[in-house]
Amino acid sequence: MDYSRYKTFNLSRRGPGDSVLDIQMKAQNGKLPTAGHDGHWELCEIWRDVSADDSVRCAVLRGEGMGFSGGGDLALVQDMASDFAVRTRVWKEARDLVYNVINCDKPIVSAMHGPAVGAGLVAGLLADISIAAKSAKIVDGHTRLGVAAGDHAAIVWPLLCGMAKAKYYLMLCEPVSGEEAERIGLVSLAVNDDELLPRAYELADRLASGSQTAIRWTKYSLNNWLRQAGPAFDTSLALEFMGFGGPDVHEGVASLRERRAPRF
Repeated sequence: MDYSRYKTFNLSRRGPGDSVLDIQMKAQNGKLPTAGHDGHWELCEIWRDVSADDSVRCAVLRGEGMGFSGGGDLALVQDMASDFAVRTRVWKEARDLVYNVINCDKPIVSAMHGPAVGAGLVAGLLADISIAAKSAKIVDGHTRLGVAAGDHAAIVWPLLCGMAKAKYYLMLCEPVSGEEAERIGLVSLAVNDDELLPRAYELADRLASGSQTAIRWTKYSLNNWLRQAGPAFDTSLALEFMGFGGPDVHEGVASLRERRAPRF
């Protein structure tokens, strides 16, 4: 498999027989990974290649720099708000990102540190084993931006942490620490910051060394719970992208650029 087309990741092999693909989202300007036009497409597409690559038995997704992911690049958000063609293209990518992670037949381990927001968070929480540093800050920022919580939220948050917690965090855009995320069931594990990567690699190696048919078929079976939620997810994504064509998102973007509270 030729991974050279991916420009927004640092990709390397490790683990038993180099069967673990280490996917590190590159930080922009040394700060946080953000999903621009290229990065959003790549984060959607790479799971097809992971699934098709017979030499990969497990993938680890992590961030570079100050955090796991910083959300969508504001230039991309602005283009989505003003250009119908961009909006429809990114809608398809956002849909495919969720379903590609769910349908990828290889197990995925995520290692989240610092801020975890946006498209990166989609893959991070949909990973088969999600690990967060206790100090991680998980935020679904959609309502702060002025659009519905689409992406992955409707398909997985109620299943992981229950409807009451999902509504609280998604409607109010409240941050969740890694420690609290483990307590409410939003992530698989929360560990001390210095243990994050070692634990992620340890679990990835165990998955890569195990029975591949047993592990992959277990993932496929369990993910039918997520597939059943597909209609709810499709609705939430459509409403999110309807919001990108409305007035509130412009105030949301302006407030983020000006570092102030939005005035909807």
